[in-house]
Amino acid sequence: MDLPGGPTRDEVLAIDLFKLELRRSDRFLDVGCGTGRVSVEAAGQVKKVYAVDRRAEAITHARSRAAAARTGNIEFFHSDALSFLQDQDDGFDCAFVGGSRDLPAVLERLADLVERRIVVNAVLISTLQEAVLSLQRLGIFREVVQVQVAKSSPLAGGFRFCADDPVYVIVGGRC
Repeated sequence: MDLPGGPTRDEVLAIDLFKLELRRSDRFLDVGCGTGRVSVEAAGQVKKVYAVDRRAEAITHARSRAAAARTGNIEFFHSDALSFLQDQDDGFDCAFVGGSRDLPAVLERLADLVERRIVVNAVLISTLQEAVLSLQRLGIFREVVQVQVAKSSPLAGGFRFCADDPVYVIVGGRC
């Protein structure tokens, strides 16, 4: 099953996980979990993963990926991100935002709930701008990393490099 926007590419995922600075005792939130790629990879590094997506087909796909990977510490939620976040009393150590409507409001709520790191992936310039401005306004903006990956592809008995679209990794946090 193909879902718009996913899954997160290997090289981008490696940077996302590095920037999240996950710890074994962490409660990790994946907002807009899509295919579940980030959730499954994080599950091996943290205590508990909470994966949220508003699309039923995304949750179905992510659950299948988690089952295939034999992860037992991911809880899935079919919900709009902001509705899910407004119902949360307990916090999270880190959060990843792979996609969300109402990004400024989501980031504002995450700033209240997340102890250490928030990482947002963006492919649209408008999303990049929204995320940076929101994190700056909240006083937790750290950096943006533009990731541009090119992979080898055969051509005329040799090879060439084919570039993927750039991804912006926006990092926020208190430490």
